[in-house]
Amino acid sequence: MTARTSGLHHVTAIAGDPQRNIDFYIQGLGLRLVKRTVNFDDPSTYHLYYGDEAGRPGTLMTFFPWRGVPAGRVGAGQSTSTAFSVPQDSLGWWKDHFGALGVEPSITSADGEDRLVVRDPDGLVLELVASSTEDPRDPWDSASVPAEHAVRGQHSSVLTVADAESTLRVLIEDLGMTPVSQSGGRTRVAAGEGGPGRIIDVVADPRAQRGLTAGGTVHHIAFRVPDQATQEQWRRELVERGHTVTAILDRQYFTSIYFREPGGVLFEIATDAPGFDVDEPLLELGRSLKLPPWLEPTREDIEHSVQRITLPQENNPAVVDR
Repeated sequence: MTARTSGLHHVTAIAGDPQRNIDFYIQGLGLRLVKRTVNFDDPSTYHLYYGDEAGRPGTLMTFFPWRGVPAGRVGAGQSTSTAFSVPQDSLGWWKDHFGALGVEPSITSADGEDRLVVRDPDGLVLELVASSTEDPRDPWDSASVPAEHAVRGQHSSVLTVADAESTLRVLIEDLGMTPVSQSGGRTRVAAGEGGPGRIIDVVADPRAQRGLTAGGTVHHIAFRVPDQATQEQWRRELVERGHTVTAILDRQYFTSIYFREPGGVLFEIATDAPGFDVDEPLLELGRSLKLPPWLEPTREDIEHSVQRITLPQENNPAVVDR
């Protein structure tokens, strides 16, 4: 393959109540809601994007929230854990912070890195990693989390599969990632120069039950590509290598292609551009419901179908409902 990913673009998961999701990711994790839009394939529900100030690729966590969605099952064929990068020596602060919110985290160590493990309100497994590698990314200046402890962006994702060999082959040969380490049934690969935001851990667990994608599970993970021309080239090469790949889809803030790797995990390749400020100013990101041009004619129906939500004050200087 001639194309190589530069790292993670975003992770998308399934949630239940959107207000509960917003409160946790803004006040709990200290992220910014950078876009309030809808699921383009099901406009009756939101698509919520969280990240840094501008929603830069590599900082993004996104959700499809469906009220009343049944709980999923975490297992083989899924991304089973999503990790965020935080500064060294900050995990004690985070433990106290989550404790004050009634969330009970645990602190573990893996790959020489200390990790705080917590579940969001839908049971999604999250990790905060005090990485031994310095993370130069600037955090969102949140009222709930001081900058010296704040999330810098994605750190890594864990993929659990029954047989790691074919999954690793896709990551290395088709996405251009490089093997970093291997211990037991866990193999780490990295994009580019490695470090936070560029890491995938593949866990081989032949005894794991097949995962069921629903509430509290990851729907897909997305990898970065700089522009659509590179994406088109990459799509051609993936098809030539035998993958079933979607057409290029317009997601308004980037374009995407999707394919499922042999272990069952759904992969997306998303462009860095144009970004989240194409339809609202940087200072107003996330404050109102934004729709792509092809859904604007049905705005009134969509606004009546989605749940009314309120943003915590720290997301923006001024808060408005939809």
